Amino acid sequence: MRILAILLTAIAALPVQSHEFWIEPLAYQVDIDGTIRGELTNGQEFEGSQLAFLPQRFARFSVAAGMRQSNIRNRVGARPALDIAPLAEGLNVISYQSRISTISYAEWEKFLAFAEHKDFADIEAIHDARGLPRTGFSEGYWRFAKTLIGVGNAIGRDFRSGLAIEFVALDNPYTDDLSNGLRVQLYYLDDLRPDAQVELFEKAPDGTVEITLHRTDADGIATLPVKAGHSYLVDAVVLREPNPELIGDTDIQWETLWAALTFGVPE
Repeated sequence: MRILAILLTAIAALPVQSHEFWIEPLAYQVDIDGTIRGELTNGQEFEGSQLAFLPQRFARFSVAAGMRQSNIRNRVGARPALDIAPLAEGLNVISYQSRISTISYAEWEKFLAFAEHKDFADIEAIHDARGLPRTGFSEGYWRFAKTLIGVGNAIGRDFRSGLAIEFVALDNPYTDDLSNGLRVQLYYLDDLRPDAQVELFEKAPDGTVEITLHRTDADGIATLPVKAGHSYLVDAVVLREPNPELIGDTDIQWETLWAALTFGVPE
């Protein structure tokens, strides 16, 4: 219990500026008799702090391959949090859904900077029209993360796993020709999400990171330029007014849903 308390304290102390959350595998491709291992990571610019396996912090953590699916299990407090045998040969898709967390804004400028960075138009007018204070208000946020692991021949397709906001890779990064880019399709609830900002983080073999912005088309598809030997984090966010039930339970004024997808491109 003492170790668990220390882990929870460390997570609570993470800076609010640490926005993105993603699953970062130790290897994006493994042998069929190998092990899928990866870190749950919270940070910025594709660098951050690694989080332990704490079931009370997530509502779902699962792996799917072909027609098979299984919940991910590990020892409480273990790192890396993802440490499993492959479910099957082919493309293994790992999905994660957090429970809600909250942050409070003491400075209006920080909320405005966040809203501008994530491309939320007219947020100042909308916030004021709702009669919300400009300081001392709270945001609840959810993390919906996926990663694609190529096992053995890596054959297979990504698919909708039922996350509230979710990227689906329309190309397999381990088997398809990516000379024209890799296509991802963004879903929000039961709909496609057109004309949405997509942030692409590209990590080179030497660890340097380049960030570019892209947009989805009318079908919610963004075509992303990728390079052999690099790894990628794709990020998109929805900002919405919470439903009354959620406001009553958590005392939040805004709600954000974060989608993340990670994958590597072979040499």
